[in-house]
Amino acid sequence: MSDTPRLHTAGTTMLDRARELRPLIEREAATAEAQGRLTTPVVDALHEAGLFGVWVPAPLGGAELSPRELLAVFEELSYADPSTGWVVMATTLENGTAGAYLGDEAIERIFKGPRMPVFAGQGTRPGTAVREDGGFRLSGRWSFASGMPHAQYVHSLGAIEGTDETRIFITPIEDVEMLGNWDVLGLRATGSIDYAIDGAFVPESQTHVFAQNEPLRGGVIYRLGLLDQALICHSGWALGVGRRLLDELIRYAGARAGRPGQIAGSDAFHADFARTEATFRAATALVHGTWDATERTLESGRTLDVREETMVRLALNHITSTVAEVARFVYASGGTSALRDGLIQRLFRDVHAGTAHITSGPQVLQECGRELAGLAPDESWTIFALQA
Repeated sequence: MSDTPRLHTAGTTMLDRARELRPLIEREAATAEAQGRLTTPVVDALHEAGLFGVWVPAPLGGAELSPRELLAVFEELSYADPSTGWVVMATTLENGTAGAYLGDEAIERIFKGPRMPVFAGQGTRPGTAVREDGGFRLSGRWSFASGMPHAQYVHSLGAIEGTDETRIFITPIEDVEMLGNWDVLGLRATGSIDYAIDGAFVPESQTHVFAQNEPLRGGVIYRLGLLDQALICHSGWALGVGRRLLDELIRYAGARAGRPGQIAGSDAFHADFARTEATFRAATALVHGTWDATERTLESGRTLDVREETMVRLALNHITSTVAEVARFVYASGGTSALRDGLIQRLFRDVHAGTAHITSGPQVLQECGRELAGLAPDESWTIFALQA
């Protein structure tokens, strides 16, 4: 167990660096969209700024940001470009939790280079792992490995044959067959391809129990466990993309002010924009308030109780559904500028790809409602469901 009992905070340095990269990320976004992966200048700049280390435990040279600090960084990068924000949030979650939970031998192999390693993979639908001396043989096929074109290591969920145990397995990229089938509506630059592994040997130190929530190194953010930390990722992403959509509509309307028949002169548009802005700000406030409370819980030395687990899930679900509504409003208000290829259209497509993620699915919302209504006594959260 880690000997760091408190929440680590790193200040605004990483946020400032993310903000400084916005012009570059924006310039490269169209090229990244066309090629289905982030561009080399953007990936190199993210490395140079240390942004692939935002989640890595401080003892390993990472920034180990707090939940609120992570939210701010992911919001900023996603504002600049949703695909860039998505890749950074997914890969840093995976290298951060690996740094906290893997054995010492694995840490020595993986985190010894001059650059922070980039991880990609999938942690919801398991492959199969067979135990053998010193480790496991892992096989399976996984989907939606965001950032895989930039990765050196792969993070995969596997079920141990003959048991009920699930683990995360970390394998070098050389053990992976990339299936290269990323042809999608939105988030095209994330390179979230399918991949396969066929009987790769994984040393025990390069695995950890899926539900692990006691870090071997780093502070108390890692006591949230892998799933609750993933909620930070998607919440920050939604905050950034939703704000960018509304700001683009502000620019669109302002550029047409004074012209007859334009939305800038429409009372109906003014009222609808006010309602949409209020709805988005309310959902944003729920995210920030919920994670403020979560940080206080972590600082007190407690783990989240069932109601607190419900609220971090509900806050994500609500901001995600709200951003989908914002996207529809902005797209409908943008006229032919939204219809044609351009930023508003890309944001609209990216939102509808991102909001399909399993962490914001309808089952989670239903379970939140059941718990909030007092209909789940003596039940606790197991990934996306409440169980006795």
